[in-house]
Amino acid sequence: MSQNATEVIKVLATPAAEALIERLRERHGALLFHQSGGCCDGSSPMCYPQDDFIVGDSDVQLGEIAGAPFYMSPSQYEYWKHTQLIIDVVEGRGGMFSLENGEGVRFLTRSRLFTDDEVESLKAAGRF
Repeated sequence: MSQNATEVIKVLATPAAEALIERLRERHGALLFHQSGGCCDGSSPMCYPQDDFIVGDSDVQLGEIAGAPFYMSPSQYEYWKHTQLIIDVVEGRGGMFSLENGEGVRFLTRSRLFTDDEVESLKAAGRF
């Protein structure tokens, strides 16, 4: 089945991730995510209070998960633009600066390659 560009979602969250985001939002207010590419936390989705993180002028917003905008650097986007990111939650320690640190769980990025039709839809819409 072909999709049009408005149906192609670049980032989504599992129900477990959505539940954790909601708990964190109740404690911290509006949130945002930035896909870390740094050395300390590897490549993890990092969750911050919206007012505590400055998004770079060239950072790419992939979409929103559970009402929280999701960004990554342009160099990471070039590498990941062929994939849909699926934000999940697993047991473990969160990123040092990410809000889920201390919760006993952490956000995890899973991915799947877009189909050829999805890539064409994204290109046609100028979203690739």
